[in-house]
Amino acid sequence: MRRAGEPELSDARDERTERLEIVAAVLLALATVATAWSGYQASRWNGEQAKAFSRATATRIESTRASSLADTQTQVDVATFVAWADAYARKETTLATFYFKRFRAEFKPAVNAWIATRPLRNANAPLTPFAMRQYRLAARQQAEQLEVRAEVLAAQARTNVQRATNYVLCVVLFAAALFFAGMSARLRTRRLQAVLLAFGLIVFVGTVAWIATFPVSISL
Repeated sequence: MRRAGEPELSDARDERTERLEIVAAVLLALATVATAWSGYQASRWNGEQAKAFSRATATRIESTRASSLADTQTQVDVATFVAWADAYARKETTLATFYFKRFRAEFKPAVNAWIATRPLRNANAPLTPFAMRQYRLAARQQAEQLEVRAEVLAAQARTNVQRATNYVLCVVLFAAALFFAGMSARLRTRRLQAVLLAFGLIVFVGTVAWIATFPVSISL
């Protein structure tokens, strides 16, 4: 028998049930927005990784072109050096001078430095000018720099792939929170409602805490 002024037990239960339903509705709304945001970010980062891979490929193509140019220049240097060395060994001064004047500008410093080592008398002298530190090809250096740049872009693309994957996983987790919230609203047992709603809240809050550490990509 209840005392005067004391609320009925059914009223208290209805009030608690109503609170659970309100929490479930709020969770449904928030999880829906979070799911849409995660899907958008996953799409954005997929686009970013595609662009990064495209830039990496284009940069590698440029690196290959520069490397091919460097190889061609080396072949020219080798051919003119062999011809010059042959004329020099036969003491054909005019022909040797002819070839020497036709050395490429990048090759001459290495040849001059090699000659300064007196290779005919110095047994410790480098065998050819190509072993001299002065022999540097701009095209070769450019190829190496482009290759490094391509690897940086490829690494960025792989990072973007992981970011897109993480956002997709967040979509799944938010969908799980939606499921728990939706199921809790359909149950008639308040205890089961509370348990499912608690699961949904834990998944939602944990996922929000994780997604807060992610970078954001926005296109206006």
